[in-house]
Amino acid sequence: MPRIYPNIDDERRHRKLKLAAAFRMLARFGLTEGIAGHVTVRDPEHHDRYWVNQYAQHFSTVHPDDLMCIDDAGVVHYGTGPVNAAAVAIHCGIHSTNHSVTAAVHTHTTYGRAFAARERLLEPINQEACLFFENHVVFRGDIVVLATDEGARIAQTMGERKAAILLNHGLLTVGSSVDSAVYRFIAMERCAQVQLLAEAAGPLQPLNADEARATRQHLASDYVAWLSFQGLYGQVLREHADLQTYAQTLPF
Repeated sequence: MPRIYPNIDDERRHRKLKLAAAFRMLARFGLTEGIAGHVTVRDPEHHDRYWVNQYAQHFSTVHPDDLMCIDDAGVVHYGTGPVNAAAVAIHCGIHSTNHSVTAAVHTHTTYGRAFAARERLLEPINQEACLFFENHVVFRGDIVVLATDEGARIAQTMGERKAAILLNHGLLTVGSSVDSAVYRFIAMERCAQVQLLAEAAGPLQPLNADEARATRQHLASDYVAWLSFQGLYGQVLREHADLQTYAQTLPF
């Protein structure tokens, strides 16, 4: 089960560790492109503040102590590095509009960008894709996102759905934890890859709506996404001694 830290400082350190590990994980899977991409997690004490990666720091090097803390307006409350303006425009708007979102993920991936080149949704062609059946949207917005209302418009379009295909841009996912949002993003990128491969081979044979909906109800919860993240998280800690050392400073 997800850990609950009664001490705010410990909970903050825990969230920062998960966020740093998530960046290492995304880098490990090649889900990064140059200086683009950002993942945020809401601060457990100040709910209008969010932890985010420094601008232009490669995902593979992110440590909890490198993370920046910004508020809804992009004002920096912790950290000294630059902040990606697109991270402010997208993530702050999502967090401030949808208070149930604890973490949000957007980075420029190969298959996500290829899939986003056409205005359509993922088809329920397997059980993994059913996670996103009636659970994601297509959003048409700015290509280079700098408008301060872009994140709010994305959140309004998504409603309670957990993912979005940003047309001509890429993928975005949210969750009640770093764990669920990041695993959901990895799964969505894989689903985009599989559908592109299947379409190249011939016509698709998706599940019908009832089958897809029933499968989603079994597999699409934040808890299942959180659980799916744990094995990958443990692997990242084993491979990165600096994160393992940081984890050992937490009380349990």
